[in-house]
Amino acid sequence: MSSAKYKILVVDDEPDIVELIEYNLKREGYTVFTANNGQEAITTARRVSPDLIILDIMMPKMDGIEACRIMRSMPEFKNTFMVFLTARSEEYSEIAGFNVGADDYIAKPIKPRALVSRINAILRRNAKGDEVSENKVEIADLVIDRETFLVYKNNEKIVLAKKEFELLYLLASKPGKVYTRETILKSIWEDSVVVTNRTIDVHIRKLREKIGDDYVSTVKGVGYKFDLV
Repeated sequence: MSSAKYKILVVDDEPDIVELIEYNLKREGYTVFTANNGQEAITTARRVSPDLIILDIMMPKMDGIEACRIMRSMPEFKNTFMVFLTARSEEYSEIAGFNVGADDYIAKPIKPRALVSRINAILRRNAKGDEVSENKVEIADLVIDRETFLVYKNNEKIVLAKKEFELLYLLASKPGKVYTRETILKSIWEDSVVVTNRTIDVHIRKLREKIGDDYVSTVKGVGYKFDLV
């Protein structure tokens, strides 16, 4: 899909920032809509059905965290990419954003070329190249087969323990998406056993030992993601 077919909603209460982002995204060929606060974001998003929403965190009437939480509860935004704008000193805000369903964040002050590059990469996740089916993920040089619980790297078989496989499959099913530790625990271990964050760390370490260090990266204070190699 060309960039012209993607719709992006930019939400910020600072007109200069909205104008900067809008200008650069339109130059790239995207269709851009804008809103000034969380409430307006929800109204506009329901009207235009954007493919991606860029949300500032601190805004009047309704902040970005609450707006994201509300939209993630609506079926029509289940697959919409949500990206937060954050100051470099707001690590707590990044964690809160990922907890309500954010896919990524972009640090302020905004660098236009870096912004466009990041947005292009996020939207490419669903556009081409990598294949994700119900039982198999093919991405970069990996094939992750859920039916056989086997992983192939450059056509060479890699055997993983069951939880290692489930963790890899979860992360790779949405490359680039950050999964919080809480989400990983609920998805992989559910409520069947008492599991600590250390358990996740150990499984990630074992995964890296078996498939290499280039695939799964750590997002400090938040969780893990499968990199777009």
